[in-house]
Amino acid sequence: MDVGFVGLGVMGQPMALNLARAGTPLVVWNRTPGRCEPLRAAGAEVTARPAEIFDRAGTVILMLADEAAMDAVLGRGTPDFAARVAGHTVVHMGTTSAEYSAGLQDDIRAAGGRYVEAPVSGSRGPAEQGGLVGMLAGDSEATAAVRPLLAPMCHEVFDCGAVPGALLMKFSVNLFLITMVTGLTEAFHFADRQGLDRGLLRDVLDAGPMASDVSRVKGSKLLAQDFTVQAAAADVLKNNRLIAEAARKAGVASPLLDICQALYGETVDRGHGTEDMVAVLRALEGRTDGAPVPGCAPTTPARPSPRSTGAHAPTG
Repeated sequence: MDVGFVGLGVMGQPMALNLARAGTPLVVWNRTPGRCEPLRAAGAEVTARPAEIFDRAGTVILMLADEAAMDAVLGRGTPDFAARVAGHTVVHMGTTSAEYSAGLQDDIRAAGGRYVEAPVSGSRGPAEQGGLVGMLAGDSEATAAVRPLLAPMCHEVFDCGAVPGALLMKFSVNLFLITMVTGLTEAFHFADRQGLDRGLLRDVLDAGPMASDVSRVKGSKLLAQDFTVQAAAADVLKNNRLIAEAARKAGVASPLLDICQALYGETVDRGHGTEDMVAVLRALEGRTDGAPVPGCAPTTPARPSPRSTGAHAPTG
């Protein structure tokens, strides 16, 4: 049978395109039909309703924004749910709470289906290049069957044991990513307000032991004031909240994560949620300048800080 793919957003569309270009017999659906057209051009079949995916595909990949969207596609909580998932393998590649994923696995198994967690690490660029890192959780037979499907999307895939092990592993990876990119952004903001050449900062970082693919990409975006989305600030905030909730439930301290959540919340409140995560710079600028967050009390700068008047000064 065909493979189904539901959810053709910033990450989902290039992931599905890589599957189609690899020759996977693919049938797709997306709430916004226009997002399906590149898949149609690549040879995938496009359905009018998500239920049709389950009529055509034995394995259905879900790359959806949140739990409500997943439940709607699966018909969870309705009589349609069992009919859709029975005899199917449902592959959850998005990001939800670990508790939601574990409960969904129980419901799918009870209805006669199989369930695999397969979240990925990476942003739009790696998704387009087939360079994501995949994490798998579920029973061994189901994960073994799903693993080959990930090859066109992921350059490496890791087994993470039972559900929700893959999601918890992704939370750990994303905790490092969020705090690292926020720290990099704060470094650029600090350098700018000290009157330093931010291009020189980028070069120094790139030459040193802290350099990484992420720091090079995000550093170049900060230097160019390029906020085109790779990982949207609103999505980072959502992930941050999920990780922080998991930390609280486990009694784990997460002080860096907590301040990042506040900063990304301010970024979204300032109207930059659809921009790349380096737009957290706008929250840092607002705190430095004492600019109030819409709907909140004004912030006060920790100390006066001269603005740079050089060519690399922020434009906002």
